[in-house]
Amino acid sequence: MTVLRIRRKIFFLALVVVGAASIGWGCRPKQDSAADMQFWTLELAPKFNPYMKGVITNWDRDNPDAPVRWTDLPWGSVERKLLAAVFARTAPDLVNLNPLFTANLASKGGVRDLTSLLPADAAERYLPSVWESGQDFKGEQIAIPWYLTVRLSLVNQQLLQQAGLEAPPRRWKDIPAYARRIHERTGRYGLFVTVVPDDSAELLESMVQMGVTLLDSRKRAAFATPKGRRAFAFWTDLYRQGLLPREVISQGQSRGIELYQSGELAMLASGAKNLASMQRNAPAVAKVTQSYPPLTGADGTANVAVMTLVVPRQSQRQQEAVDFALFLTNGDNQARFAQEAKVLPSSLQALKQVQMAINAEQPKSREAAQIRAARSLSSKTLERARVLVPAWPGVKRLQSIIYTQLQRAMLGQISSDEAVDEAASQWNIYAEARWP
Repeated sequence: MTVLRIRRKIFFLALVVVGAASIGWGCRPKQDSAADMQFWTLELAPKFNPYMKGVITNWDRDNPDAPVRWTDLPWGSVERKLLAAVFARTAPDLVNLNPLFTANLASKGGVRDLTSLLPADAAERYLPSVWESGQDFKGEQIAIPWYLTVRLSLVNQQLLQQAGLEAPPRRWKDIPAYARRIHERTGRYGLFVTVVPDDSAELLESMVQMGVTLLDSRKRAAFATPKGRRAFAFWTDLYRQGLLPREVISQGQSRGIELYQSGELAMLASGAKNLASMQRNAPAVAKVTQSYPPLTGADGTANVAVMTLVVPRQSQRQQEAVDFALFLTNGDNQARFAQEAKVLPSSLQALKQVQMAINAEQPKSREAAQIRAARSLSSKTLERARVLVPAWPGVKRLQSIIYTQLQRAMLGQISSDEAVDEAASQWNIYAEARWP
């Protein structure tokens, strides 16, 4: 081994040690001990410190042999720090991840199948479509759902009226006519959907809503079909006809928010949380904004984003970790968190409580009434929502391949049909190497 390689190895190990030693913030003042159950979350501190401390105090009181040590991590560092902790064999007992992080960890054999650790009625406590999103390709339950968000259509009513439209479209098939009407009558754009490979999955989700099957049972491309070709052509044509902002191929969804807040966009796929930010950052636009149901396909199915709880395989307290996850996500605890964080719960009992609380609200301002209306619509949208693009291992690679080929088609480098065929070919080469 060369001196350079030795130095690199020492440097990497040092990074691992430093990362493991400096991870996040814990709500318990005492030092870690062997008795502590380690729990990691994503960007909840310091805003939700009182809530988390209350839940953990209640758990510790009834479970003195399994006290919880809470650590909160920034979003951008969680995957790196978790993988470093797994490498160093210091992984937490329970961790809050989104499905893509979960799938990545599962693909490396780092996630525990929870099936044998769960009570028989566990699935009955949660929204069925959300519970199923915690299953992997083999049908193993690798995650417990926690909190949820759904997109709405936030619509600039002023631009809609200028275009002579009474309401925004509800289905993707109506988008071309709507986008053309907005652009011709106002000079603005109807919508923003990014094709940046590592950004929002909204466009991929739209393909599923259009009836496209992305992968078959062998994980091979299943989108080189008439429906898949129509979906590729749909987005290619919108861009080539100048009905999408030029930036969709180079900038992420945050650019869509900027365009909407500046009055350059008639409709934004977002939710109540961004609406609240808009009230502060762009009050004039927020004032003329109204919430509508999200865009869907013919069957009306919307997408739901899920945050989950996962037990790393290295955990020495797997049963206690599952029990704490069930406690954290029970009806009462989820209902309180959903109200505080303005998100939606995965628990059926909590959802009923949240809906009752929203209905009972008596807003004292126009802004509060606007947020209430958005949250009420979000809760109702859950009835027809599911995770449209499951977090399979490699799904980000699939998104990257499809988006890259769509970019080429949009720019006129290849036809949309050629983009379909090239994307399918590239994915199958990857899939055959990974899953022979």
